[in-house]
Amino acid sequence: METFNEVISSDKLVLVDFFATWCQPCKMMHPILEQLKQALGDSIRIIKIDVDKQGVTAGQYKIQSVPTLMLFRNGQSLWRQSGAISLAELRNIINGYL
Repeated sequence: METFNEVISSDKLVLVDFFATWCQPCKMMHPILEQLKQALGDSIRIIKIDVDKQGVTAGQYKIQSVPTLMLFRNGQSLWRQSGAISLAELRNIINGYL
């Protein structure tokens, strides 16, 4: 099983969704992320990190609110936003990094 650092160190674009199961905006993001993955296919990897179960990782990135989305490539953080975001906005942002 890959570690978080191995995943984000890929030369492929990685979108990380820091979420919590009790968070309503996080639940709203789930179908948006599924649609994004369908649209972009193998050009991006999307992973979800439950902040309640992965507190150390969330702490490393100073996640203070959920959902927080972060974009990584080669271990570098390229973009970050807290709060729900529309599919169109998210696609526009990600297209700038593809």
